Amino acid sequence: MLTKKGIPVSPGVAIAPAMVLDGEDQPIPRRTVAPSQIPAELTRLEGALSASTAEIQELKDKTAATVGQELAAIFGFHIGMLADESLVGEIRSAIQNQLITAEFAVYSVLKGLGKKFLQADSRYMRERVSDVWDLERRILRHLIGKARDELSHLKHNAVVIAHDLTPSQTASLDKSKIKGIATDAGGLTSHTAILAHALGIPAIVGLEDITSQVNTGAMVIIDGQRGVVTIDPDAEQLMQSRQEADRMVAFEDSLTEIRDLPAVTKDGTKINLQANIEFPNEIDQAIRNGAKGIGLYRTEFLFLASKAEPTEQQQYETYLEAIRNLDGKPLTVRTLDLGADKVFKLQSEAGETIERNPFLGCRSIRLCLQNLPLFKTQLRAVLRASTEGPVRIMFPLISNIMELRQARMILSDVKEDLEDQGVAFGEDIPVGIMVEVPSVALQAKTFCREVDFMSIGTNDLIQYTVAVDRGNERIASLYSGAHPAVITLIREVTRAGDKAGVEVSLCGEMASAPEYTMLLIGLGLRSLSITPPALPEVKQIIRTVSIDQCRRVARKAVTFDSDREVANYLRDQVSKAIPGVFDGRSIGY
Repeated sequence: MLTKKGIPVSPGVAIAPAMVLDGEDQPIPRRTVAPSQIPAELTRLEGALSASTAEIQELKDKTAATVGQELAAIFGFHIGMLADESLVGEIRSAIQNQLITAEFAVYSVLKGLGKKFLQADSRYMRERVSDVWDLERRILRHLIGKARDELSHLKHNAVVIAHDLTPSQTASLDKSKIKGIATDAGGLTSHTAILAHALGIPAIVGLEDITSQVNTGAMVIIDGQRGVVTIDPDAEQLMQSRQEADRMVAFEDSLTEIRDLPAVTKDGTKINLQANIEFPNEIDQAIRNGAKGIGLYRTEFLFLASKAEPTEQQQYETYLEAIRNLDGKPLTVRTLDLGADKVFKLQSEAGETIERNPFLGCRSIRLCLQNLPLFKTQLRAVLRASTEGPVRIMFPLISNIMELRQARMILSDVKEDLEDQGVAFGEDIPVGIMVEVPSVALQAKTFCREVDFMSIGTNDLIQYTVAVDRGNERIASLYSGAHPAVITLIREVTRAGDKAGVEVSLCGEMASAPEYTMLLIGLGLRSLSITPPALPEVKQIIRTVSIDQCRRVARKAVTFDSDREVANYLRDQVSKAIPGVFDGRSIGY
């Protein structure tokens, strides 16, 4: 039995025989052609490009029907590459100038492009290489008729093991047969990771050498919650994992009745439960699970899924869809929260170099303040859509008061422009900030005087407080929301908001982990925004405990010196309130 740890990107437990995919990276031999054959080769190329475009469009339509337009936009990137005259022109020139076959021209040009992606400093660029390989293989199939297993017609259940999966492969997976995914490559922002999560398939990426450790047919367990793959499990481990999977299903079923009940503690204190989403099509699940609104709408995917920057109209239509889906419930839109490692187009156009440490560089609100047309376009789209329902605007990664004032000034400028143009927008839109940087948490009292609300983003707050990149497998164990310093910062922000009469919510992953529910309520939080699947479980805990219980837990938790002591104590207290809630599960953040 062998276990490997990777990056969890889609939760759930999968147990099935492995299907190990070949890399499909067989070289195409260089063959020359006579000058008289060049027109025929160019015609073959145009036919392959046309057929590939039609094929991708069909896949895009299928993806849109299955998981929504936003995810289908991934394939707009592919279509855009096929229509890129510089790229296609390079392939045509290779055929004409080197007197080579169309297939070798495609192979050599796209291999060169892929190597440039792999050598980029930007992680986002490196993760896009799967899109290049996807296009290469697709065009070559139309040129030379190369067969390929699309994973869409399996006759038995399987866990897919691959170096990486292209977006096309992931989107064409047969969910009734493919139970899990594990790959050597990939990251949290790869298209494969995003699609796997949207399809509800347990997935782990970044395992480095999983393909060399597994043979086709071997039994594999994928724990998409913890990021652990178990290969050739023994009978005891297999039984435990099956019991865990059964418990998860039974537990989810047991929460069905609680979804429509109010999130109120035993002594009558109401907790406002909202949801975190990335796509409008997630709203239905959030509402079904009891969300009273959307506390965090991440808008980055519109930018990540497209080769070109989305237009104001495209953004407006997406925000409008989300507002209408909420049917009067509030939508909190977080403005663009991209890092410099992702917005490579903006940097290259501005002649900038990729930053060595993008997490401490020009990202998020800093990037927007340095790219005002980008920022204003998004704000215009949000404001226009706000006529259809209640909207709040939230600025991410604010680190000092001047950034907030500058962002608010730009928002005022956009409002004035819309008024001058006679374009309607919602009145009195609340404006808030994400508390993700220790400097803001320590100055919370100052910020309370200039915002309508604050939302604690624990994902980054933890990272910046304890100096740990949770995507780094070697030090991921040091990333913990139970760290006493993190708890102290959350307490201070909550107290400042309470004294100033400013609403404070928490929208990081800590809110979705049941072991933290009693602590967060005890620290004074009365609004939580969490992932849609976690809503019923958190609500169950809320309805089982009293405010006094939670306050006692919080008072005790802040006396411990280490995150391990805090985590064990919190887990024990929630287990006492709801026996069996952690059966077979590891602590979250």
